Amino acid sequence: MINTDVVYQRVLALANKEQRGYITPQEFNLFANQAQMDIFEQYFYDLNQFRRIPGNNTMYADPVDMIEEKIEIFHKSQTLGDGTSSIFDTNELVHGLYRLSQVRYNTQEGIGVKVEKTTHDKFQLSKTSPLTKPTLKRPSYYLKANEIVVLPSTVTQIDVNYIRKPKTVKWSYIVVGEKPVVNLNASDYQSFELHPSEETKLVMKILQLAGIAIKDPNLYQIAGAEDNKNIQQEKQ
Repeated sequence: MINTDVVYQRVLALANKEQRGYITPQEFNLFANQAQMDIFEQYFYDLNQFRRIPGNNTMYADPVDMIEEKIEIFHKSQTLGDGTSSIFDTNELVHGLYRLSQVRYNTQEGIGVKVEKTTHDKFQLSKTSPLTKPTLKRPSYYLKANEIVVLPSTVTQIDVNYIRKPKTVKWSYIVVGEKPVVNLNASDYQSFELHPSEETKLVMKILQLAGIAIKDPNLYQIAGAEDNKNIQQEKQ
């Protein structure tokens, strides 16, 4: 977790250092959530990239391990299905779906069987041949909008491992002397859910967005250069 107020105060201090303008709480909340999602989504591209190169056995230094640690907080699992249909609504996932990690179903003997992911076209084609037709020993699924479609149709309950989205960040406040003051006790106050190591990157990304909003190219360029430097250091 990263304290939202700490990030907001750092952003204000840097943005106002040279009288560049004031960032309202409403603007900050919009920029904060955009920055959080940018960093979060980049994890998966970086993970794919780092898996292509040799890792190392040094504790806390392997890039794949570091990214997986950052993603781990977002891993969730849930059982879907009421025993009547092999089509499952992902909207029923409590925490909201970002990516599916794995789908399994349990046999009557209590044995967990992995349901293989496929595309819609391959899914439809597999039904036409006895050799490729999904069975209880070799089930398959594909994603259709907000639905998980499984074959064979006798699979009416599944266990879903998935990655949820980060919660919506919000800097909540009360007005004191015509100025907004943070309200840490507000029910809707929400910290960033990213790893603490991402605090500086968050500040830089929010400043980039702020630079666009207040039409200050210098602020955008300075923050962008600092963000790029951090990215290069991480990937060396």
